[in-house]
Order: sequence, then structure tokens, then C-alpha cells
Amino acid sequence: MPGLRNEGRERRWSGTERLEGRGRPSRSVLVALVLASVTLITLDVATDDSPLDPARRAVGEVLGPVQTGSATLARPFEAVAGWFTSRGDLRDRVEELEGENADLREQVVRTDFDRNRLDQYDSLTRTAEELGTALVPARVVAVGPAQSFDRTVTIDAGSEAGIGPDMTVVSSDGLVGRVLRVTSTTATVLLVVDRDSTVGGRVGSSMEIGFVTGNGSFGGDAGLDLRLVDATEVPARDDVVLTWGSDTGPYEAGVPIGRVTEVYSSLRETSQRAVVEPFVNFSTLDVVAVMVPSGTASDRAVIEADGSLR
Repeated sequence: MPGLRNEGRERRWSGTERLEGRGRPSRSVLVALVLASVTLITLDVATDDSPLDPARRAVGEVLGPVQTGSATLARPFEAVAGWFTSRGDLRDRVEELEGENADLREQVVRTDFDRNRLDQYDSLTRTAEELGTALVPARVVAVGPAQSFDRTVTIDAGSEAGIGPDMTVVSSDGLVGRVLRVTSTTATVLLVVDRDSTVGGRVGSSMEIGFVTGNGSFGGDAGLDLRLVDATEVPARDDVVLTWGSDTGPYEAGVPIGRVTEVYSSLRETSQRAVVEPFVNFSTLDVVAVMVPSGTASDRAVIEADGSLR
């Protein structure tokens, strides 16, 4: 009995070994497959008409539509990622263009303003030559009442620019006023249209002298009153009135004030009153200049009497 059990076990073991042996390829088969593979690879590389081409075409015909469909399905997902990237780039570009457009709009808006201001500065060189005096250019930075005076402006030049009280202030059009007081960097100017302003005037055609006073108007109706010293003299319409000027007065001589537009006679006072329209438009006052002695030390460029800059 023991012998029979051992013998049976040996048979079962032997049978399994034979089955496993039958499931494994023999060495000759493996060698043949390897040789066949090497041969096919060599033929595929060495020849133009590869024996594998028909198989490749068959596989391509089967897998090609599958790859195309997969690419079609994946394209929207790839496009979504690209959309987010391109959208961010477009947003940055739009912001850049909006900034450039804003700069261009500002340049367009400022073009006329800058051109007008440049023209006024250029005109001051001709004014210096015509008046024969040096000028310190300045800009009007404030308009309004100044303490007890009604019609004043503040300019951005003061004692450091060589400006002092009672200096004549002009524009390229004519007389603006006189300096009342100064700080180191600013000055207050009393305009000739102020009611408290009195300027010695001379009629250009007859050389008759008189006094020009303001009526307090600031806009287009900013007229001046002229009363001649000789009451018997009557200024003519369109006569030009210039500053009389004196060595002790606040106004230099020969500065254009305005043009006579109307003349009124007073039988009671036996005098003549002329209305003078100022050459300067005080409602648009911007660039002005202060008349200074030649060679005045200044913290800014000075226009000399010959029109040169110093």
C-alpha cells in the first residue's frame, strides 16, 4: 500500500511535467522566429518595396479613422486651453492699446493749447524788440481778488526772477498792468481794468496826454476811460493810446494800451471822455512778461531788448 501511494504520486508528478513541457515552445521554434524577424527587419530596411507595406496599409486603414476621430474629439479640449491663453494675451494687448489711445487723445487735446502758448512766447521776443527793453516771461497761475483790489492776477515769477514792485507787466498784445507785491516765486499784478488803476496815457496821433482808468470789467466789455489833460482836445475814433511813462512812475513809456472806440462830451464839465478798448483780452490771459532793466539777474531765461535769450 505504501508503495502504491508513492507510485501514484510519482505518476501525477510526471504527468504534470509532461503537460508543462508540451506548453513551452521548443528551442528550434524560437530560433526560427528570431531568424524570421531579423530577416523581415533587414528586408524592410534594405529594400524599397518592403514585404511589410501591405500590413502597414491594412493597419493604417483600420487605425487612421480612429486617430482622426480621437483628434477631432480632443481638439475642442485643446482649443479651450488655447482660448484661455489667447484671451489673456488679447486682454493685455487691449489694455496696451487703450493706454496708447488715451495718450494720443491727450496729445490731441493739448495740441492747440501748446501751440498757442508757444506762439505767445515767440511773440514776446518781437515785443522786447519793439519796446526796446528786457522781459522776464511768466505765466498767469491765478485770477481773482487780492485783498482790497478787485482785478488782479498772480504770476509764477517773483524776486528770484528779478521782479519787484511797480514794474510794468505786458503781453504780446499790449499793457497788462503793474506789479503790486512779490514773493520769492510769485507776484501779484494789478490789471489796468481795475477801478483803482490809473495809467498815464498818450494819444498817438496828437501826442496829447491824459489819464486812463479801468471800469472793473474783465470780459469782452473791459473798456477803459480816457480823459485828456487839455479838455478842448478831442481824440479821434481809432486813435491808438500808449503809456505816457515817467522815470518815477510805475509804467514804462510807449507801451500800447488800446484803441479809441467812442468819444463823449460833457457840457456841464466842459470835458471830453473817450472809451478805449484794450488790446489785451484779459479773460484769456496766460503768458505775460515783466519789463526789467537789461542785465537783470534772474532764475529763468530773460528776453533781451534785441530778442535774444539770456
